[in-house]
Amino acid sequence: MYKKIMVPVDLAHAEKLSHALDTAASLSKLYQAPVTYVGVTASTPGPLGHNPGEYDQKLAAFAAGQADAHGIETGNVTVVSHDPATDLDDALIRTVKETGSDLVVMATHIPNVVDHVWPSNGGKLATHTDASVFLVRG
Repeated sequence: MYKKIMVPVDLAHAEKLSHALDTAASLSKLYQAPVTYVGVTASTPGPLGHNPGEYDQKLAAFAAGQADAHGIETGNVTVVSHDPATDLDDALIRTVKETGSDLVVMATHIPNVVDHVWPSNGGKLATHTDASVFLVRG
């Protein structure tokens, strides 16, 4: 049913993504679909790397760790943005299209008042791509 799964990850908060990561791995096994982990970073130095190359190495190691832990085929894509906080939705929309992903599995939070004014990242992906979007809480 699904041919390619994309999972946006925030490496700074990877410990909070376990439910979404496990869900993506289970779906990967079920549909024999590779998982591409996507991280959006700035070109400026940050806690996850002095430059995008260092960040990409960490993301690649993360993807390899998921492959080993779950026995699935993985890849990774690092997207460089001048302002990841404001460009996140557009960066993920582009990456869904560029990778040919037909399913996005991503962690989400419990909705609050602000979500009625600004759409969630998952909601934006669902309305601006052809991919199915699976939001995982917890």
